[in-house]
Amino acid sequence: MLKSRTDLPKFIFVTGGVVSSVGKGIATASIGRILKARDIAVTVQKLDPYLNVDPGTMSPYQHGEVFVTIDGAETDLDLGHYERFIDRDLTTTSSVTSGQVYSSVLERERRGDYLGGTIQAVPHLTNEIKHRIRQAAEQSDSDVIICEVGGTVGDIEGQTFIEAIRQLRHEQPASFLNVHVTFLPYIGATGELKTKPTQHSVRELRSLGIQPDVIIARTDHDVSRDTLDKIADFCDVDRQAVIPLETAPSIYDVPTLLEERGLGDYITERIGFGIIPNNLSEWQKVVSRQKPAKATLSLAIVGKYIELQDAYLSVKEALTHASVNQSVEIDIQWIQAERLETVPAATILKHCDGLIVPGGFGERGWEGKIQAIQYAREKQIPTLGLCLGLQAMVTEFARNVCGFKDANSTEFSPTTPYPVISLLEEQEGISNKGGTMRLGAYPCELIAGSHANKSYGTSMVQERHRHRWEVNLKYRDELESKGLLISGVSPDGTLAEIVEIKDHPFFIGTQFHPELQSRPNRPHPLFITFIETAYLLTEASKKSTSDTVT
Repeated sequence: MLKSRTDLPKFIFVTGGVVSSVGKGIATASIGRILKARDIAVTVQKLDPYLNVDPGTMSPYQHGEVFVTIDGAETDLDLGHYERFIDRDLTTTSSVTSGQVYSSVLERERRGDYLGGTIQAVPHLTNEIKHRIRQAAEQSDSDVIICEVGGTVGDIEGQTFIEAIRQLRHEQPASFLNVHVTFLPYIGATGELKTKPTQHSVRELRSLGIQPDVIIARTDHDVSRDTLDKIADFCDVDRQAVIPLETAPSIYDVPTLLEERGLGDYITERIGFGIIPNNLSEWQKVVSRQKPAKATLSLAIVGKYIELQDAYLSVKEALTHASVNQSVEIDIQWIQAERLETVPAATILKHCDGLIVPGGFGERGWEGKIQAIQYAREKQIPTLGLCLGLQAMVTEFARNVCGFKDANSTEFSPTTPYPVISLLEEQEGISNKGGTMRLGAYPCELIAGSHANKSYGTSMVQERHRHRWEVNLKYRDELESKGLLISGVSPDGTLAEIVEIKDHPFFIGTQFHPELQSRPNRPHPLFITFIETAYLLTEASKKSTSDTVT
């Protein structure tokens, strides 16, 4: 670890221009990876200008999945990218929203902390933002903190953050770098990439007091030298600091692309570290397929938000990590759970090699998930249930194996005669929705000899949670006597964490979210075993068919 700073960490701020959703989060995470490859201690922070305190109460259709940190913060999905790229567990300090900033300032005002002063955006809000940025750097003990500013330059809600960043640049000019990510639109009629939107975006950023040091130009097309020269000239940026970034086959290719174009050396020189040799080869080995794919697996994800796949982003990435580890390709079939309530599961799932039922909230699609799970259980299809997925597995088993016809979760049927899923005792009486669930990492003890125990290769794990309902252990004896083993429990034995069927190739449900801890270099063991089992069963089926034909 490089411990080169004498007093203050270096700050890299990543802003966006022209349009949103051009890959600013991936660029931020990739810069983190590039610096880590030089043994520089780095942490990453997301500054979100929206007024929500956190995204925990937002619809997944608004911002995609909610990523949960080890200490229980509900955050933007970009923190998942950061963790996967720099392979570091982030905390509450890595997520800052306008809602948090306003709440903190107003709470102090109500206490009288400002001694009767007039509370203003400058300096009170900007000071709070700067405090949170510095706090994240100090608590992480990092050489560099990379801060991504959500939205695009010029957004009204983001102006306070931009002003705070301008002040930091003035206060610590030698420790500051701005990377501006823009988009180069392509005009089909003339076959040209246009730089004018980038020029306007930089002009807007300058008007707010910040001159970009690096411009990353996102595009779907090759960028000519003349175009890069033009951006450098009109935006007053060093030519070597204008980095083209075409859409890559995989997001995990982006660190290599940026490194090849000189971004790593340019940044380390500008922030005072000089030229440091990089060891990005280890990253490249991990994310590239070292062997040709042995097979292609068709995997069904049955959920209620499948129209926006970012709602299940960490699940998709965890599957990618495991498939690379097992040298197989995956073809994900995104299936709307409600569809299974009207169309037979056999019709929809008959060609699937594995089933994943991810987390979610609300009754829509609940019965469809249960139908999918029943089909997969009966047909011996590898099945992984996550959070609500576990609850659907328990409910299905209770109904169709234990004979509890009307078994259900009290979330959806408060008067069910068989409440196999019930509200956590600690959740009784809670009315506020934001930040009140069982959140963050908790320990789980694994039953010796269980499928889960064999997958993990250990007897104790720590996994991240986000839920209010839990398996009702009053039904544990009935469930286990019929074959559904509770194979993971809290250390005090009061909470079910993992369920599985002993005589099924892979039928495992987790109350936690294992996908949140998967990394390209450390795929989650449950996902590895899931993919491995699906592959072995597929190959066995092919051999059986071949033998029959022969």
